[in-house]
This record gives sequence, C-alpha cells and structure tokens, in this order.
Amino acid sequence: MSLIAALLMASAATPSAHYTEADFARVAKFDSHFHANVEDPRFLALAKRDRFEVLSINVDYPDFPPLARQAAIARTMRAADPAHFRYATTFSMAGFGTPGWTERTIAQLDQAFARGAIAVKVWKNIGMVAKDASGKRVFLDDPRLDGVMTHLEQRGIPLIAHQAEPKNCWLPLDQMTTDNDREYFKAHPEYYMYLHPEEPSYEALMAARDRFVARHPKLAFDGAHMASLEWSVDELARFFDRYPNTVVDLAARLSNLQVQSNADLAKVRAFFIKYQDRILYGTDLTDSPPDPAARAQNPPATSDFPKEADRVWRADWRYLATPLPQRVDAIGADAKGLNLPRAVIDKIYWGNARRFFHLAG
Repeated sequence: MSLIAALLMASAATPSAHYTEADFARVAKFDSHFHANVEDPRFLALAKRDRFEVLSINVDYPDFPPLARQAAIARTMRAADPAHFRYATTFSMAGFGTPGWTERTIAQLDQAFARGAIAVKVWKNIGMVAKDASGKRVFLDDPRLDGVMTHLEQRGIPLIAHQAEPKNCWLPLDQMTTDNDREYFKAHPEYYMYLHPEEPSYEALMAARDRFVARHPKLAFDGAHMASLEWSVDELARFFDRYPNTVVDLAARLSNLQVQSNADLAKVRAFFIKYQDRILYGTDLTDSPPDPAARAQNPPATSDFPKEADRVWRADWRYLATPLPQRVDAIGADAKGLNLPRAVIDKIYWGNARRFFHLAG
C-alpha cells in the first residue's frame, strides 16, 4: 500500500472534529424539555426516526390539560415506547400553607416516581401567580417548600424550575428582542409583567430563585429556559459559577441566543465550550390537540406536530452543530451556526441529560 493510500484510509477512519447537517439522524439525542398533551403515535415514530429520546414535562399550566390527564398521557406514551419517551411530574399549589400540604404533596410525588416519573417540575406560577391560604404570594425560596425539596434531595430526584420569564417580559413590546416573545406576551397579558408594575420585578424573582438554589446545594437543579437568563451569556456564566449544582436547558430560548451570537459569535461559542457540561438541549415543543382558538404558544402549536418537531430539531441542529446560516423569523435576520465541536454537541444533546436525570447508557 502506498503512503498516500494509507494516509487517505487513516483520514477516512478518523472522525471529523465537527458534525454536519447530514449527521443529524445518525446521532443519539435527547430533548430535555417537551410537553405531550395528546397521545400521539406519529410523534413517537418521528422520535425514533430522528434518534431522539424526549422528556415530557407535566406542568400546572391553565392552557394544558388537568394534571391527572397529563400524567395519564405521559404514562401511556411511556408504555408505548419506553426507549424514546420519559416524563417529569409536578405538583399543584392548591392548598399551599394549609396543614398537611407537604405530606400530601410528597405522597403524590412518590406515587408518580413509582409509576415512572424521573424528575419534578415547578412552574412560573410560583413567584408570579400562586398564593397561600392567607392570600400571600408564594416564592420559590418560601421555607414551606423545604420539606418537599429536602425529600427530592434525599431521593436524588432532579428539579426542573421555570422561574420568572424572559427579561423581554418586563419591556415594552417595541423593545423586545424577539418576535416569539412579543407574540406570546401579547396573547398572554396575565404573564406580561410590563402591564403589571405592581407585580414582583424580574430582579426580585431571580433573587428568590438564587436564594433557593443556595439553600439547597445538594439538589440537582435545572434552570428551565436558560434559567431566565437568556438575554446574557455573561449573566448565565455568573450563575453557573456561583451555583455548581445547576444546569440549564435551552428550551424556547435559542432565538434569544441568536440575537447575541449575531452580535458576537465568538463570545457565545466560547460560552458553550466553557460550560459544555452544564447545558441540556431542549425545545419546549408542545404536542396538543389542534385548536384554532388556542392562544399563542412559544414555540407555536401546529396541526402537524411531527412535521413541526422535525423542522425545529433540524433547525436547532444546524445552529448548534454547523457553521451554516439560516433565516430566523423570530429575530428577523439570518443567524450563523455556532459550529460547536463534536464532543461538545455529544454532551449537550446526550451525555449531560443522561447524567443529570440518572439514565443508563
């Protein structure tokens, strides 16, 4: 064999430092933030084809089915395809502050774990909506939540926490940085804090979340939606440095990142490389029954959910894994891809989630 032939063979056998678009369906991936609100075998077929496992998150959200129905859907989907579908449970804040609430909630959570749930979600209603029996607003650092959180620590169950909203929520519509936030808050004025100056500020909600994380250093904590620090990778880096027990997911916040990477691609790319062990891929894709009267979702609901999920997954892969540009309607501009190294992509899309949620393999 000639030297040239040997070199060509060696080069072909050596994996590239980066993935391409063509690698998308060949690489094992995990969507850490997804909502199944309907039993959908078409989606399970897509997940298998695209090599995705998903974590469906139950959430106490008025626009979603009741919690018992969400749980039943999750168990059915899990039974239909345990290789590709997992789920997180949640709990209701109804009756918070009344005698026995902690014990009842722990019992409900333990029952959910026994039936397959692998994590717990708390939603933005804590801090922005929920009140105790006396009418007092409840924040995440309320000591009356500590019994439940200590139980999760002891059982090694991760907590997924959606606290506050994108910082755009506190800005006038014409000052928001992304159209998807603009459309969502126009459709959900009850959560649009710019219209409610009497409500807690963004800074107050972030401070309550940080006090909670500091008080529970042994609790595995996933800051959903980039921990609501999506507007600044510098702020998120500071959060990571202060709280080593935390990770974040990217769900519904890539457009906020793309605003930043269009301003300084090297800075955003360096952030991902430095914190490659702390970031989980997620989308916030929501599979709900088609409803022409449904209010805007972020990402939006669609009548052909598998097609939309495939489109979102492939667009995100193009942005994270390749250098290729693409049109991003949410920011009204093209965005170049971050072209993250293969080893970083493997962690963000697979390894970090499997470690954080204690999954085998």
